[in-house]
Amino acid sequence: MDVGVLTVPLGEQSLDETLAYLGDLDIDTVELGCGGNPGDDHLVREEYLDDEAAQGELQERLDDHDLRVSALATHNNPIHPDDERADAADTELREAIELAAQLGVDTVTTFSGLPAGGPNDEVPNWITAPWPAEHKEAHDYQWEVAEDYWAGLAEFADDQGVDIAIEMHPNMLVYEPTGMERLREATNERIGANFDPSHLYWQGIDVPRAIRYLSEAIHHVHAKDTGLYEANADVKGYLDTTPYTEEAERSWLFRTVGYGHGESHWKEVVSTLRMVGYDGALSIEHEDSLTSSREGLEKAVDVLSRAVFATTPGDAYWAE
Repeated sequence: MDVGVLTVPLGEQSLDETLAYLGDLDIDTVELGCGGNPGDDHLVREEYLDDEAAQGELQERLDDHDLRVSALATHNNPIHPDDERADAADTELREAIELAAQLGVDTVTTFSGLPAGGPNDEVPNWITAPWPAEHKEAHDYQWEVAEDYWAGLAEFADDQGVDIAIEMHPNMLVYEPTGMERLREATNERIGANFDPSHLYWQGIDVPRAIRYLSEAIHHVHAKDTGLYEANADVKGYLDTTPYTEEAERSWLFRTVGYGHGESHWKEVVSTLRMVGYDGALSIEHEDSLTSSREGLEKAVDVLSRAVFATTPGDAYWAE
């Protein structure tokens, strides 16, 4: 199992500076943003797509620091009710899939997207309850839109030999494991999870159980923690719209690995991932507003370096 980093927090540095820094941290893999919300500071899609020379140069730069790419990232909303925005997101995603295939990268991370609540609406609508009845009708409509789009995208990904790893995220249609499984069943096995536990903790989801539930549907993993602050949650719950920068007033915050849940929990996460057959990257995503990007990444690496298994299991000689 590899310790990796989503390089977005280091976007103010050049790619060479970023790779040198991460190589010195004994990082194994990088996840590179190439569009959408992650941006493209370290991988401008248009500069590499269909350009073998540029792709070869990128591989040489990675090799110089003994790094591999775990995934390309482009998080946007390809089923947005605004056709122009949806088309732009769809183009980003399809080009990311093509570029991944050309680079020999087997995964693209993204969101499921979120439609409006009806064909005449203009704003995406996150439905969280089936009543009043128009909300259930809206939710049914959203799934029709999503299944139609993702069925075509899944076939495109299969043609390219690339897995699509969807991050279960609030304000997206797929935000928890049963929704992830529903979309996978409606498409093909190229559609799976970018398993990011940070969005599951505050929903009350047991992360090791969610890993067991999704099992082989996990295509990629984000290593990001969440702190739960009951003093605030006891009053207003966890559906919290307080700005992320008003930390003391929030019911939960994204935290560096080990600062929301302890090292023993992360060892259980790693062990459960191995039980279900996942042996890919734990890609650290830094979004902890209580620490700098570098310190947050370094502390996460410190915890994960003790949690991950560097070798494959040996024979269970004691069971013979």
